[in-house]
Amino acid sequence: MTLYADPVAMDLVFDGHTTYTFDPMPLPDDTAERLYDLVKHAPTAFNAQPMRLFAVTEQTKPQLLPLLAEGNRAKTETAPLTLIVAADLNFHDNLPRVLPNAPQVRNLFLEEANRREFAIRNTFLQFGYLILGIRALGFGAGPMTGINGEAISEQLLPAGYEALAVVNVGYPGDDAHFPRNPRLAVDEVITEI
Repeated sequence: MTLYADPVAMDLVFDGHTTYTFDPMPLPDDTAERLYDLVKHAPTAFNAQPMRLFAVTEQTKPQLLPLLAEGNRAKTETAPLTLIVAADLNFHDNLPRVLPNAPQVRNLFLEEANRREFAIRNTFLQFGYLILGIRALGFGAGPMTGINGEAISEQLLPAGYEALAVVNVGYPGDDAHFPRNPRLAVDEVITEI
């Protein structure tokens, strides 16, 4: 038996547009916590869960802005919530707790190079869910990879975390979305092999 979500909800989540302008109306104080609670079951290999979110305060935002691509600064400046999406490069320390049936899996990630690649790949899996979660809560999502991740990691994050993206969250403002760009046709994407 296949179950489908309400079509209106499906449109809200899957037909959303990237949000470029935000209404100044503040978000509820617990927005980041509600968002994480909604997306915490995103799949990751070995249940590793390497994504970490850093909520940017008004005091820190001026430090973040110059570390974004120029076209991403104005929208970030006005967004009511900005999250830095980072990979925890020491996620393996949590594996015995989050994968209790196979705690020895931690030993697969003792080499930093293996750990970093794995953390980045699985953080991006979680990031996709994060965007859908933002939309599901009725907010606009403005995800950006046009960032200086190395500088953000060095200047704003604790050691052991690598910034991969930034996402703005809020109620869409005036002219919040560009017209929809074309998508590839199904036969250009799916190939039987």
